[in-house]
Amino acid sequence: MRSSSLVVLACLLLSLAACQEAPPTFMVIVATETPDDNNNATATDIVITETAAPTVTPDPPTPAASPTPDPFPTATIGQIQVAEQPFERGRMFWVQPKRQIWVMEITEEGRAIWTINNDPLEKGQPECDPELTPPADNLYQPERGFGKLWRENPEVREALGWAITPDEFGYISRYEYHPGGTINENGEYVMGPGYHILFSLYEEAFRFNEADRTWQLGRGE
Repeated sequence: MRSSSLVVLACLLLSLAACQEAPPTFMVIVATETPDDNNNATATDIVITETAAPTVTPDPPTPAASPTPDPFPTATIGQIQVAEQPFERGRMFWVQPKRQIWVMEITEEGRAIWTINNDPLEKGQPECDPELTPPADNLYQPERGFGKLWRENPEVREALGWAITPDEFGYISRYEYHPGGTINENGEYVMGPGYHILFSLYEEAFRFNEADRTWQLGRGE
């Protein structure tokens, strides 16, 4: 009977150990014989020892690789002040940030040419030439910086003709610059010609190409 009780006790101890919320342990049962008064082995003592579960150290997480930055520069987008005046065969834009006059002409072959000129008008200089008379009532002499460039540069005057509005008009335009260039075999950016986007007063988009100094109506993308 004693042996049966001890076995039941051992089972209960094993069951209690399995119900603990702590990390599981390994139960090792060591049985030894105990002789009775007649030197006969009639019972068994149960000795229970606990062996801790082996500790598992997780591998450290592998750090995520940092993304490689794109070396190609992004577009410059903003708002700038401009002035615009249409002509018989082209247009002029005054670009305030650099005080430049962009001349847009259309050649006899139909090619759209873009040239850049510094604003020639200085403070105190005359804004127009009263001796110049347009050939028709619906044509006008440009004034201020446009007029000085037009009067002093025969090529510009011949290319554009007369203005078709009595004056230039200024406004704030959306402006974009898209850089050109390439990425070499070392992953480095190599600068190249890009293009500008400028909008007219009536929200027409004009694209100015640095590669061949041409312009076109629309973004051309």
